[in-house]
Amino acid sequence: MTTLAPVAPVPETVPSGQARTGGSRLWRRFVLALAGIYFLVPLGASFWFTIYNEATGVSFAPYAELWTAEGFLSSLLLSLGLAVATIVLVLLLTLPAMIAVRLAAPRLRPVMEVVCTLPLVVPPITFVAGISRSLQVGGEVLAPTPFWATLIAIQDQDFPLVLVFAYVILVLPFVYRSLDAGLRTMDVRTLVEAARNLGASWPYVMFRVIVPNLRSALASASFLTLALVLGEYTVASILGYQPFAVWIVTISGSKGQLSVAVSVLSLLLTWLLLLTISGGTRGRRSA
Repeated sequence: MTTLAPVAPVPETVPSGQARTGGSRLWRRFVLALAGIYFLVPLGASFWFTIYNEATGVSFAPYAELWTAEGFLSSLLLSLGLAVATIVLVLLLTLPAMIAVRLAAPRLRPVMEVVCTLPLVVPPITFVAGISRSLQVGGEVLAPTPFWATLIAIQDQDFPLVLVFAYVILVLPFVYRSLDAGLRTMDVRTLVEAARNLGASWPYVMFRVIVPNLRSALASASFLTLALVLGEYTVASILGYQPFAVWIVTISGSKGQLSVAVSVLSLLLTWLLLLTISGGTRGRRSA
């Protein structure tokens, strides 16, 4: 009688694709953890600085004092108003122009890209020096004309439109990149021709056909504009205005804890707004 030799078990092998996927997931988690430490440690240190004092110990008084601080609400509302006006103006300027170039003159796309990204190579201090000099010379030249009143009106302290025009130039490269990325994901010519052949007007094509397909790009452009306007200091300070960023620097000399508390709060609000916009766009896209 013959006996069969035991068969050695075949070792299970992990497919190379699964091993590669597991390694990439581990690497992503490591990068995210490193990025979280990089951002959260300074934020935590700043928050601890605002609530801890050797004399009084832990206290949230700076955050309570924040809402009653002189100039806080007015500067914040001014920055938010400037941000809204900048978002509306820059989108009204860039989106129709980009669509017109794609439909009527595709060869001009490189030229438009260079023009829209040109502000990246201009230092802000040089940019604001040019604006200041232009306003000074313009006031002297336009004094005998009716345009002098318009020049004075755009420099109103309550709502300086000159800052809106300056912010449109500064944020133009970021808005262009966001909208260009969104337009690359859709066939604009086919959508426009189909809508026009069905009898749709140009406003209908713009607001009911193109804009709904650019929700994510428009949200990204709006958020970048909001972040730039809320954090911009150089232009507003040199021109003599006091929006939110300038107010933070102004009180930092006398009230260090209060200024850091404002910075922490504004950063958290900005992150919350980013998460809200991102979640809203993803929800509409999945729906």
